[in-house]
Parts: sequence; C-alpha cells; structure tokens
Amino acid sequence: MQKRAGTLIAAGALIVGAVGAAPSAAEPPAPEPRTPSSLSWTACGTARYPKLECASLRVPLDHADPDGERITLALSRVRHTARTFDGPLLVNPGGPGASGRDLAGFVAASLPAELAARYDVIGFDPRGTGASRPALTCRPDHFAPVRPDPVPRDAREERRGAARAAAFARACGDAHGRLLPHMGTVAAARDMDAIREALGAPRVNYFGYSYGTYLGAVYAKLYPHRVRRAVLDSVVHPGGVWYDANLAQDHAFDARHKAFLAWVARHDRVYGLGGDPARVEDRWYAMRAALREAPADGRVGAAEVEDTFLPGAYHDGYWPLLAAAFSAYAKEGDGGPLVAAYESLAAPDESTANAYAGYTAVECRDAPWPRSWGVWHRDMWAAHAKAPFSTWNNAWYNAPCAFWPVPSLTPPDVANAAVPPMLLFQATEDAATPYEGALAAHRMLAGSRLVVERGGGNHAVTLRGNACADRVLVRYLDTGEVPRGDGGDGPDTVCPARPAPVPSEAADPARAAREAPPAVHGALASRAHRG
Repeated sequence: MQKRAGTLIAAGALIVGAVGAAPSAAEPPAPEPRTPSSLSWTACGTARYPKLECASLRVPLDHADPDGERITLALSRVRHTARTFDGPLLVNPGGPGASGRDLAGFVAASLPAELAARYDVIGFDPRGTGASRPALTCRPDHFAPVRPDPVPRDAREERRGAARAAAFARACGDAHGRLLPHMGTVAAARDMDAIREALGAPRVNYFGYSYGTYLGAVYAKLYPHRVRRAVLDSVVHPGGVWYDANLAQDHAFDARHKAFLAWVARHDRVYGLGGDPARVEDRWYAMRAALREAPADGRVGAAEVEDTFLPGAYHDGYWPLLAAAFSAYAKEGDGGPLVAAYESLAAPDESTANAYAGYTAVECRDAPWPRSWGVWHRDMWAAHAKAPFSTWNNAWYNAPCAFWPVPSLTPPDVANAAVPPMLLFQATEDAATPYEGALAAHRMLAGSRLVVERGGGNHAVTLRGNACADRVLVRYLDTGEVPRGDGGDGPDTVCPARPAPVPSEAADPARAAREAPPAVHGALASRAHRG
C-alpha cells in the first residue's frame, strides 16, 4: 500500500507557509505501462552505495543526424523495489563537467526508504564526462601547482594569463574537434530524452542540483510533455548564462568568504586571529601574499590557497578545517595543515582534467562570451575592486571561452507554461547560485513553487539535514503536492537555516570532505563555479 507524506517524514520540522492538500491538477497521473527497457544493467555497487547498477547507452553525436556517428553515455541505477512504481527519477549533481552516477546512490539512500523504493533512481555521466565516451581531456596539467597568481600585478602578467587560457582552448580544439560542436546543455537535454526512451518510460521525474537546475529547465522547455515531477535545488539564473552569472558569483563568493572570516573572528578564543572581522580579513590576505612569494611545501601558492578556501564558500562544514589551517599558518608559520587541506579539498586528481574540460566545453558552447579581451579586462578589474577573493581566479577559470574554437549558441528561453509544477529550493546566501537566480526562474516557470532556506549559505539545500526543506521535498516526490503559492515572485515556503558549525582547534580534512554531500563534490570536482 502506498504511504502518504505524513508517514514518510519525521515530525517536528517548522515550515513557514502552507502546503497544498492534494496534487496539482496540472500534474500528469501515475505512469501508464511502459515499453521494455533497451538497457542491459549489471551490478556495480560500491561500499557506500552497494545497490548501484550500471549500463551504457549509445546516442547520436549530433541529434540532428540520428543515423550518424554515435557516442556512449554511462548510466547508473538504484532499481525500484516497491509494487507501486512512479517511474524513473533522473538526477544530476551540477557542474557542468561532474560525473552523476554516484548521485543516484546518494539520493536513493537519503530519501525515506519507502519513497525511494517506488522510483528507479537514474544517474548519468553527461556526454564527454566521467565514464561516458569519448571523454574530454585538453591539457592534463593545467591545474598542476604552483599556478600563476590569479591577480595580475601588471599588464604583462595579464597577457600571460590570457595566453595560457588561449592555449587551453586550442588544445581542446586539437584534441576534440569532432565532439566540441556537439557539447552544451541542449545536447545534454536531448541525451536525457534518449535515456528516457531507452528506459521505456513515457515521462521522467527529475532532481537536479546547481547547474543541474539549468539542465532540468532546458529539458522541460524542450520536452514539457515528458516531465512528471521536477526538483531544482540551488537554481542557476536562466537569464545569466554564463558570463553575467560568473560576474554575479564573484560578488557572492566574496560575501560568503567574508561570512567565514566573521565566523573566525567570533571564535577568536579558539583560533586566536582577532575578534575584528576586518582584522581577520587583513591577516587572510597577508597569508595569501606570503604564499605567493613562498608557496607552502612548494605547492600551495596564491592560486592554490584560493582554491583551498573556495569550498568554504560552498559548504560551511569546511569552516573549522579551514580556520584551523589559517590559524596555524598565520600564528605559527606552520603550512602543514594548509597543505593537508589543499590536498583534501582542492588538489587536482585523475578526474580534474576531464571535469574542467567538460565544464568549458559546455559553458563556452552554451551562450555568447566576450571575444575581446578588453571587455574581460574592464569587467574583471571592476569586480575585483569590490570582490577580491576569487574574481580573477574565476576569470581565468572561464577565460578559455574568450578563445573557444567553436562558436557559441544562443541559449533557449526556458520560460515555460506547459510543464507541470516544478519545485525549487534555494538558500538566500548561496554564493555559487545567488538567490536572484531562483527568483528569476520562479517567475519564468509558471506554476513553480519556491522553497527558501532563509539565512542559509550552503550550496544545495535538500537531503543534507534541513528537516523543513526535506519535508516539502518528500511530500512532492510522494504525492505531487506543492506549497500553496500566492502568485507572487517571492518564496512560497520559508525554512530556517541550519546552525553554523561548531569551531574546533583541529579538524580532519578527510572527514570534512567525506561529510560534504555529492552535490557539493559535484560542484567542486572541477572547481566548477556553477556547482
């Protein structure tokens, strides 16, 4: 017997805003009988997610030429076990460039067991990434330490940075000239529909984090009649892809970094860096300057220390680890904890080259970028003057798009009145996908409902301990019920943020990395600023 939402979630979570008493009339009924799947699944479970199965799917390189060359997508599944079947739930962790197969295991394990048992939870590595083939790799050592300081000291250093970005773009064109014209979010959305067809499903459910919210919105625009339920968590501004969105991030990441430094100041008794946030900030930039001249262990310079502290802007669970490393260096000149944090949170590994190539291949293709370096120079220095934490780091991360060997597309208008009600989640202080993006998407997606974590700054709201947000999520996936909306542009439901982390004098880097959910790891896999 199918259980209702009240039996699937823990009681006691405070929700400001009423929830509808019945599924929306616009939602399609439960899935009709489906055609047999054409996929062959084999066990590929891990210690963490033992129920995972894997399959591969051949799709057209160019969806406009369905009988032409084919590429391979890598898929994962946690199969439904309940008699009631609500269809496939496709999941995406963000990026772009992040592998999505493990997220199927995370979502299936994090939802109430009775609910997860009614879905086939489907993960996939988008084209060009992870175990999908061909897999993109352009310059494998692009992020090898020590990189140049992101902030140019003069015009000569800025020219060198632009030349380095151009070299990366050329290498991508040389290595993947056939694949690059067929990368992008629209191509990924068409791949999703090929997955749906291969599953034999008339409609799909969808759950996407960060960049995955934009992918979900594009899929819904292209295939509104194929969407049953859709959850978008930490929402990309659909009108900002991608140059303007990155400029907005620069200011949001700087604000979030300041929030971290203010937390360090509040806990001066533990970290001993002073009780004035401005003074703590001065000491952080003094550390950065010193590392530029003498990288810790010969590996953590100015670029690498920015990389190391960027995860703290995604997830405050890293703050104790980062504060302890900062304190050890600033007070005692001990770079050991800083190097350990870098190795755990930011050092390139075997997935970095592919993840970054996937990121650039999608974002550079998706939408127009300035091709004149003068525009970048003007905009980055203007942003840096107000938001110095990561503006230039972010600029160099995206700068290959100024030189990309494939022309950019015009992004689709994702405004949509034909899709069933979509459920959006957003933290007000999220830096990777600023709050304004969720408000814009809420306006563009007719009938959508917006759940806001007020005061929260972590990237990805659901399935990470906020019982209020999870209550709304579970009810929606269980019954299709959405919060009652008043037709306004603001939130339909408001949830309180989780409390700030507790400080500690010592922190375990490996534990901090393990405890961050896969949605955050997806965002950080290539330091992808979409998330």
